Amino acid sequence: MEEKPKLKVTLLTGRTIEQGVGKEWGKSSKEYVESVSVCYMDPEDMKRLGVKDGTNIQVSTAFGSVVVKAVKSLRAPHPGVVFIPYGPWANVVVDPETHSIGMPSFKGIPATVEPAPDKPVLGLKELLKTVFRKG
Repeated sequence: MEEKPKLKVTLLTGRTIEQGVGKEWGKSSKEYVESVSVCYMDPEDMKRLGVKDGTNIQVSTAFGSVVVKAVKSLRAPHPGVVFIPYGPWANVVVDPETHSIGMPSFKGIPATVEPAPDKPVLGLKELLKTVFRKG
């Protein structure tokens, strides 16, 4: 069996306009879910990984692993750096430690990205039940 390619990257998370607009529809809305269950990647990194726009990928860190859709970044080039918008999918892979300031670190997280075309992007309810045991 052929081993899938893996890419070591630095994960950043943050706000996006699409995430903000989706939030206005409500966090259970299709617009919100589609705006935050994605990972923006450098187009060259996508080629190296063998994934196209919209392909499911798995992003893993020391804190967790989540399947999201790969999206070609319009802000390229930024090889080796990926971005997941703030939301429940990003929360799976960031360090929950807040160091007494009330916010975890959302930047500069070592991560691995690999193709996951056979794994689903979990919906909000499934993600909360599976990962956070809520819902």
